[in-house]
Amino acid sequence: MAGILIIAHAPLATALKECIAHIYGGLPARIGGIDVLPDCDPAQVIRDAEAEIDRLREENGALVLTDMYGATPANIACRLAGSSDVRVLAGVNLPMLVRAVCYRAAPLDQLVEKALMGAAKGVHAVGPQMSPCESANATTCLPSNASAAGGAMPAAASVVGASPRADEGPAQS
Repeated sequence: MAGILIIAHAPLATALKECIAHIYGGLPARIGGIDVLPDCDPAQVIRDAEAEIDRLREENGALVLTDMYGATPANIACRLAGSSDVRVLAGVNLPMLVRAVCYRAAPLDQLVEKALMGAAKGVHAVGPQMSPCESANATTCLPSNASAAGGAMPAAASVVGASPRADEGPAQS
């Protein structure tokens, strides 16, 4: 099973771990978290993250989940992506994490796909102004303003290291 490390702006990593513990009735093994504080020393956090990856890594590697692409936690997580058995995803949300925990035994690249699908499928506009969705397929239930924008919906998560779209700049923390 892949180890999972969450690196995020404080207190998000701890909060996500607590949510998983709540859902599963206890924290599953090999899940860690690092809360990045505003006044942290990034070099020290990188060392801590490398040690945590070594502790969490399993036979099929490790998955690192981080909050916002381009911010300090994601930049720290990016430093871990140099290993062939570590993948990093930015844009973590609870559905992504739940899906990652559920598919930890899958090969690492399949785990990444499942986590990304969980993130995207877990994002919904909810309220009386929305028409009910009859299908889990997001492309069949787009808000009326999405079709005016060419039907494109923003990605819920991204693989760190992938090139951002031309209209996206890196976010700053």
